[in-house]
Amino acid sequence: MWAALITLFFFAAVFFGIGTFFGGFFTVPTAKAAVVQRFGKFVRVAGAGLNFKLPWIEKVVSKVDLRVQQLDVKMETKTKDNVFVQIPVSIQYHVLPDRVYEAYYKLSDPKEQIGSFVFNVILGHVPKMILDEAFERQNDIAVAVKQELDGVMEGFGYGIVKALVTDIIPDPKVKSAMNDINAARREQEAANARGEAEKILKVKQAEAEALSKQLQGQGIANQRKAIIDGLRESVELFKQGVEGATAKDVMILVLLTQYFDTLKDIGSSGHSNTILMPHSPGALKDFYDQIRNAIVLGGAVTAAHSEGTGPSSPVA
Repeated sequence: MWAALITLFFFAAVFFGIGTFFGGFFTVPTAKAAVVQRFGKFVRVAGAGLNFKLPWIEKVVSKVDLRVQQLDVKMETKTKDNVFVQIPVSIQYHVLPDRVYEAYYKLSDPKEQIGSFVFNVILGHVPKMILDEAFERQNDIAVAVKQELDGVMEGFGYGIVKALVTDIIPDPKVKSAMNDINAARREQEAANARGEAEKILKVKQAEAEALSKQLQGQGIANQRKAIIDGLRESVELFKQGVEGATAKDVMILVLLTQYFDTLKDIGSSGHSNTILMPHSPGALKDFYDQIRNAIVLGGAVTAAHSEGTGPSSPVA
């Protein structure tokens, strides 16, 4: 009886000893650090991998994450021109591997502490800027936040990777007014651009019209020259074909032909501006006589002036 009890006790002790021994082993995942205490007192920080602690004496109280974490903070403040804005700030931080003790024991709520420092920095910078300046200097605000946190949080075992001011959100009414101002400015720029385009177009049109008039004048001159040459040839041919015909008869015939051609052109155009003049066929002879008499009279006056009353003779 006693032998059986002793044997049972022996095996129980063996199993207890083996369980206790192997119970002292523990593992720590990568990018984490284990905080080991002995009877409630900090002993050491265990790194990643297989570790051993004294059974029943030492205890792993926490495994601190060493990876980069992000804290999003959103605060409201007022700018120098009395505009209330909301500023979202993202803080990327991590526990320093060689400062795990400070990170675990010195701060009970590190996120709350970091948020308080962010509020302090924002309130020290944004109220000194007008709204437009705050938008332009978002990066400066982020740099100031990081510098402030670096100097303070390192003593608590935390390193600041990056501080990001992700946006500046003014009141919806202020945002709408800013959009209206921007739209008006862009509309003014567009109007100036349209004016310049119209100016260039008109200048080019004027240049094209001037060139067109020049070419048109050259065309008219060439046309009149061709008409004169053609009339001269027609008069000669007509005089040779019709005996007794004079140049006067030929000119009357040509004027009559052009007269009917003109009437035909006027009648075929629906949008012509025409001055009505006597247009009976007999009027052509009157037109011709008037032109001929004017030319003859002008020639006679010029000849008389040249022969009888020269430049040195007095005029009677």
